[in-house]
Amino acid sequence: MMIATVDKFAQMASVGAVRMLFGRAETECDRHGLVLPDDDACNGTHTKKGTLPATHPKSVARIRPPDLIIQDEFHLISGPLGTMVGLYETAVDELCTWNLNDKSIHPKVIASTATVRKADEQIKRVFCRSCAVFPPSGIDVADNFFSRQDTTRSGRDYIGVSAPGSSRHEALIRTYAAFLAAGQNLFQSFGKLADPYMTVVGYFNSLRELGGMRRIADDSVSSLCRNIGSFNRVKRPGMARRNIPMIDELTSRVSSREIPAKLDQLETEFDPAWKKGDPRATDIVLATNMLSVGVDVNRLGLMIDNGQPKNTAEYIQATSRVERSYPGVVCTVFAWARPRDFSHYEMFEHYHATFYKHVEAQSVTPFAKRALDRGLTGAFVSATRLADAACAPNAGAGEIKSTTDPRVVSAKEAFVQRAEGVMDSVDVGKWVKDELEQRIDNWVKEAGVGGRTLVYKKKGNSGGQFNLLKDAGKQAWDRQNTKITGWGRFVQASCSGRMAPEP
Repeated sequence: MMIATVDKFAQMASVGAVRMLFGRAETECDRHGLVLPDDDACNGTHTKKGTLPATHPKSVARIRPPDLIIQDEFHLISGPLGTMVGLYETAVDELCTWNLNDKSIHPKVIASTATVRKADEQIKRVFCRSCAVFPPSGIDVADNFFSRQDTTRSGRDYIGVSAPGSSRHEALIRTYAAFLAAGQNLFQSFGKLADPYMTVVGYFNSLRELGGMRRIADDSVSSLCRNIGSFNRVKRPGMARRNIPMIDELTSRVSSREIPAKLDQLETEFDPAWKKGDPRATDIVLATNMLSVGVDVNRLGLMIDNGQPKNTAEYIQATSRVERSYPGVVCTVFAWARPRDFSHYEMFEHYHATFYKHVEAQSVTPFAKRALDRGLTGAFVSATRLADAACAPNAGAGEIKSTTDPRVVSAKEAFVQRAEGVMDSVDVGKWVKDELEQRIDNWVKEAGVGGRTLVYKKKGNSGGQFNLLKDAGKQAWDRQNTKITGWGRFVQASCSGRMAPEP
């Protein structure tokens, strides 16, 4: 089993050892496992060292590549990311395919997704597969055997707040204070049964808005909560004074190492008899769209959205973080001066009764011309390098000395067939073929220059080596529009590829 994220596709062209993940390994070491011929850490032969015996490289039979690919959160593979993933999936699918009795066996792909329209089109563009939905719809919406509608328990309630004439910050301060004070009142009345409503999740569309709220939460919200029971000398029913010392955030500004600890802290139940040194429940957690994926904290029951999220799919995903185990309340504070926000406020009831109908269709265009400019080189080099043992080492870049080399011809045909199948267009296949032939011509040209060694990436200050790939940087893209004149070496750019002019 291998667990990874799709951004790691960017390493395929520049790291030859990736081919071993597709079962393409020929040599094994007792100390280091499967190795490549030019592996820096292991050459296969080791002398006796302490209790470790001497070892020698041994040949191993090729193993089958992955048979099953599970793509979780498939609705996130859209837009520019989905476009690049769809392009690189051509190489992944080709490397995972094996032959049995002259028949090509492709891996099975299972994609779990939510809130998606035109899923069949997205699946075709990314995986070049037809769509089969599971579980099927069934004949009864309340009971389709795989799931049943439960009308005995409460779900999620949505509240819309708009305060014309007031600033957004003032509306947010009073909304946060009301939720926090009401939660405290429930806890005083019902004890631990009210624990899911002691932590308020604040959802923001941008880090700039979140940063402003962090300052307000530390100052104005805390002050109002301490005095809300006797504010203006009027006792407010359902409101109880409360100190909120624990304010945290879940954003990209938080180190990935800290996130597990923060998620564990969100699971900590509220304890009024808290003592110094004990884990303390979080009063307010401010988050961006990082919260909408993979955060499964069962005790969260309250959320306040700062304005309407950018799209309906994100709105549904984010608000589903509350009411995992208990009834939940989601409050959206709309900015009355923003036309989009105010429109959602005016249509609030109808929109929420039918918001699955408003989910936006996903956009994936892996073989668009601009996508090919950015990603075709990296994907093509990946498919060529990882498929062949001679091309896999760093110096294997110099193996391609002819445009009719079966290794590049096979990879080219795979990309052309994929483009025609995905886009249902022979013209797109011709365009991809022309693009690849120009790249192959330049690859062969660089490999044919004498007096140097063509490598994918130079290691250190190795003399006599010349790069085929170059890391992405701040320099501008060298290709302009669709002109293909004066191109030199390949350039690998993050999850894409490009070419730079010859010096």
